[in-house]
Amino acid sequence: MGLWARIKRSVRAAFGGIVEKTEDPELILQQTIRDMRDRVPELNNSVAQVMATEKLLGKNKERLETQVVELDSKIKASVKTGRDDIATAYIGQLQQAQLDLQKTAQQLDHATNASKQALKARDNYVIQMQRRTAEAMQLVNQSKQAKLQEQLAQTMETFHINDDASTFNEMRDKIDRRSAAAEAKMQLGSSSVDTQMQEIEREALGMQLQDKLLEYKREMGMLGTGSGSQPAALPAASDERNGDVTSESNRALDGNRANAQ
Repeated sequence: MGLWARIKRSVRAAFGGIVEKTEDPELILQQTIRDMRDRVPELNNSVAQVMATEKLLGKNKERLETQVVELDSKIKASVKTGRDDIATAYIGQLQQAQLDLQKTAQQLDHATNASKQALKARDNYVIQMQRRTAEAMQLVNQSKQAKLQEQLAQTMETFHINDDASTFNEMRDKIDRRSAAAEAKMQLGSSSVDTQMQEIEREALGMQLQDKLLEYKREMGMLGTGSGSQPAALPAASDERNGDVTSESNRALDGNRANAQ
């Protein structure tokens, strides 16, 4: 081995030992947790941009659908009035609008899939972050316990024969208290109150949507035959206000049918 290679090996060994001594596992793990949490807003912004593209394409699709309907009506009106030249011009616009609508619909499908994938990736990252955070906190607690054990070992070296038992008991009680406090903090930190609240909110929204669906069915006469049919009972989760609105809608529908007859 040459002299230069030996010098590089010695320098690397010296600096490697210095770096290893200066590395604090607790500080590194805590910084890692902060870095993971800092990425969550960035992921949310990325997902928001993808969803914004999806919504924009959805609005463009609706606008083009309306344009197609309007052009179709204009073509029919021009043909009825004998204006074939105007009808021909409208037909050209209609073909272009239909082509744009087809492209927009395809882009919207891609954007919808991209939004779903982005949301799924964000949710998976949050789950992984929570799991890694819990693991890091456990490692931090182990590191703190190791430091306490090192201090305990150093303290025990200075014990006198007569006070060994009392000092050992004091250190053990101290470690037990800190361990219990750490476990309590971990238990509080890993609670899923926010998740449960989100699940309740989703269930409440689903119940409201079901109630609204029943209202539409009643207005369309899909839940009974004739004006004298009794309205079906609402689900147990719907409130009295939705029941009042549904009853008023049924009475209005019955009145319209009577006038039509």
